[in-house]
Amino acid sequence: MNKADCFHLGHIAKLHGYKGGVSLFLDVTNHEDYRDLDIIFIDINNHLTPFFIEDMHLKNKGFALINLEGVKDEVSAKKLLRKSVYLPAEILPELDGINFYDHEVVGFKVIDEEYGEVGIMQQVIDLKVNPLLQIEKDGKEILVPLIEGVIKKVDRKNKELHILAPGGLIELYLG
Repeated sequence: MNKADCFHLGHIAKLHGYKGGVSLFLDVTNHEDYRDLDIIFIDINNHLTPFFIEDMHLKNKGFALINLEGVKDEVSAKKLLRKSVYLPAEILPELDGINFYDHEVVGFKVIDEEYGEVGIMQQVIDLKVNPLLQIEKDGKEILVPLIEGVIKKVDRKNKELHILAPGGLIELYLG
């Protein structure tokens, strides 16, 4: 499995008990969508290693308690601590309109309705209070708040993200 074909689900946050159980932090919007997972891919030394899930229980605040096949003791579980967890992007339901997955728009050309071409989308910085679009143009970083009304169109075919940034914001960054 290649990281480019996957999305970041979360990370192994802590041990749970002494029989190999771990607590998985789910860094996703809707935790319920991942209630019935059979397999996860854990990044071990830059290789996505498959682990089959024997048992999984969703807990509060975005955590799930999981038991993984082959991880039967505390020593084995400790090796997974703080490791990133991925799933194949193909399992995500396809979105349409202006809805998108954060990883989906990385690399898209960003075009502002008033300014024109802004740059290339680098990432969505997921700050709980105020998520940001991180865009790069000629080595300069542009941060646009991901507030209601900013996204105007997601053109998946042409890999373009059309926005309407708050007035004067892009000029502030690019001069």
